[in-house]
Amino acid sequence: MRARRPNPVSRFYRWRTNLIQTPALSIVTGFWGSLAMLVSLFEKSGRIQHRIAQQWARMCVWITGSRVTIRGAENLGKHPVAVYASNHTSYMDTPVVFSSLPFQFRILAKKELWKIAFIGWYLNRSGQIPIDVGGSAHGALASLGAGVKALRSGMPLFVFPEGARTPDGELQEFLSGAAFLAIRAQVPLVPIALTGVYDLLPIHTHHIYPSKLTLSAGEPIDTKGMTVRQTDELTARLRAAIEVMLEVSPRVDIEPFSVASN
Repeated sequence: MRARRPNPVSRFYRWRTNLIQTPALSIVTGFWGSLAMLVSLFEKSGRIQHRIAQQWARMCVWITGSRVTIRGAENLGKHPVAVYASNHTSYMDTPVVFSSLPFQFRILAKKELWKIAFIGWYLNRSGQIPIDVGGSAHGALASLGAGVKALRSGMPLFVFPEGARTPDGELQEFLSGAAFLAIRAQVPLVPIALTGVYDLLPIHTHHIYPSKLTLSAGEPIDTKGMTVRQTDELTARLRAAIEVMLEVSPRVDIEPFSVASN
C-alpha cells in the first residue's frame, strides 16, 4: 500500500506554528505578563492590569492569524455585575474572552494553575480566583465563597462551567459552580458561546490553524428570588442556552476589537 503523502497546507501550518507563532506568543506573554506583574506592585484596583491583559490577548489572537466576531454585543455589560459562563474548547479561549469583553472582570480557574511559575504569580497578583474542582466539597465551597465575595463587591466573574477543555469539540456536562455563584450573589447569569476556537488550537495538538472565531453573548438569565436549591435547574438552563447558540450560524454584529474597554 502506498504511504499517504502529508498534506502540504497542514505541514505549512505546523512549520509556521513552530518557527514563528509559538516563539512570538512566548515573547508577547513574557513581555505583557512581566509588565502586569510590575504594575501590580503599585496598582491595587487591577484596572491597569486588566487593560494589559486585554492588549496581550488581542496580540495573541492577531499572531494566530484569526479574527474575533462578537454576536449579541448588547448583552455584554447590560448589567454592572454578572456571572459570564462559556463553553471551554481550547487554550485560546482565554485570549479570545479577554480580547472581547469590554469591561474589567475576574476569571475562575483551576487552582493547579497557581502552582505554575510565573503563571501562578500573575494569576495571584491580578486577583483571579482559584477554584478547587477535584478536591473536597469544603474546598470547592470555600473557592466559590471567594467568587461570591468578588461579585458582591461589584466585580463581574467569568467561568468555564465544563471545568476542563472539551476533548472532541462537543459541549460537555456542566458543573454547578457558575449557577451557584449567580444565585448566591443574586446577579444575572450570562451564557457565552465560543465557536471556531477548538479548530484554531485543538486539545490534542500544539499547532495553530487559523479559524473564524466567534463569541456569542446570550440574553442574561435573571436569578433574583432563586435559591441554591435551584442550582441544578439554572445550570441546565445555562447549558441549553449555550447549546442553542452553538447551533446558530455566526453573523457579524460589530467589528473585531472595536469595543471600548474599561
